[in-house]
Amino acid sequence: MRAPMIRYDDYFALSNNFLEHGADVIVGAPQAYFEASLGRPSDIGEVQRRPGFDTVLRGQAYYRSAIVGVSHYRAMPYQPEYFAKGRAVFTGVDVRWMYSGIQLRGEFLSGRPFDGTTTTGGYIDLLVHRVGMGPVTAVARLERLDYDTIPEFVLFARRAMAGARIRIPGGLTAQIAAGRQWRQQIQRDRTAFDFAVTYSLRRDIDSRRP
Repeated sequence: MRAPMIRYDDYFALSNNFLEHGADVIVGAPQAYFEASLGRPSDIGEVQRRPGFDTVLRGQAYYRSAIVGVSHYRAMPYQPEYFAKGRAVFTGVDVRWMYSGIQLRGEFLSGRPFDGTTTTGGYIDLLVHRVGMGPVTAVARLERLDYDTIPEFVLFARRAMAGARIRIPGGLTAQIAAGRQWRQQIQRDRTAFDFAVTYSLRRDIDSRRP
């Protein structure tokens, strides 16, 4: 359900297009695990971090229908070195709960994209897909972003979005969403609408063939 709710590349701290090449170690039990990784950036898109080693630590546990995780991230900034000194350091807490076709999830993070600045923020998502809704999955999101730096670039933004994903026979999926911003704005317009159609090709694989 990433699209159409998230379409930005630069978010004052982290990006969905940050990718890593490196090593990852996971140690766990049925209800909990711990993960540590060491890598170098292999980002795509317009926002790409400077060369250096990146580390991520994560612990996650679940109980019945609830999952709770904590992550800690250290990497080089993507901003130019002449003004972005130090390293990007963030800690986040995420929670997910599911019951009878309803999923509620959220994440809060706090840290710095480089020395002398702080970024805090988070989101809450609600996904609903009950039996009576047929091919429709409803989605809603609340977001906040507080970027505290020199007065010229300070940003305190809020956004709410609501949308739906609709499965259409023949391999088609339609996604529609509407969003509204307040406080300071990230995009030009306060209200935005998004509509997309995706066509998927699927091939069944016969497990009996060599």
